[in-house]
Amino acid sequence: MQIRAGYDIAFQCFQETPMVLMLSIEPAREKELLSEHQIQFSPDIPSRNYIDMFGNTCTRIVAPAGLIEMRNDFLISDSGLPDDVAPDARQLAVDELPDDVLIYLLGSRYCDTEKLSNLAWSLFGSVTPGWQRVQAIVDYAHDRICFGYQHARCDRTASEGHEERIGVCRDFAHLAVTLCRCVNIPARYCTGYLGDIGVPVDPAPMDFSAWLEVYLDGRWFTFDARHNHPRIGRIVMARGRDAADVAISTNFGVVQLVRFSVITDEVTRAPASVSKAA
Repeated sequence: MQIRAGYDIAFQCFQETPMVLMLSIEPAREKELLSEHQIQFSPDIPSRNYIDMFGNTCTRIVAPAGLIEMRNDFLISDSGLPDDVAPDARQLAVDELPDDVLIYLLGSRYCDTEKLSNLAWSLFGSVTPGWQRVQAIVDYAHDRICFGYQHARCDRTASEGHEERIGVCRDFAHLAVTLCRCVNIPARYCTGYLGDIGVPVDPAPMDFSAWLEVYLDGRWFTFDARHNHPRIGRIVMARGRDAADVAISTNFGVVQLVRFSVITDEVTRAPASVSKAA
């Protein structure tokens, strides 16, 4: 299957402002692109990419004072298969984990494990380690938090989300990630595109989504505490310890978001506005 994805984002900058953007798809998916994938800036300004410590593509710019517009519109091939389900996947002992996975057991800015550790062990310590334990955690986060865009708050931690019981997809992901780490299951935060493919169309405006990946049986598996069932057509943009590591924009100065729209749709024919890659 083919997916059309992209965005149209604009900021008002009150002065010349350096910015770091995470608006590219993960490098592993680039070979599946069917069209050009490049951030278009208006006005046209220089940019350069680098790969961060988590393997994400980051774009550096210096935005001029005034309006800066960022757009992308691309086609990508997708298997059309839902997220993998592996009920027999086992939880590895900490001493079995690869060195580069250990960081995903530690607390981080929004994943305050020290505040939820006792709760996690009391709720999930007796659950069969592995897939069943992770699913129990995801079920709990899914039921604990009430979704609503009006509940968005950029500084809510996992423990605060647990107490307030409201939030958006990042809050579901932060809570599930934190509870997994508390019981020695490596978990990382993911952000990217997730369209309404194979499910009823959500009437709310499209947005980037957040979910988590959990390390079981020597590989990473996708879980989604907000939707809590396998989905089709995820396109990862970035992964990290929590939302602080994968912000779509980090601004070194005062800016105001003035426009934000995202598209993620299955297509049956290539849109005329998307040019085929050479």
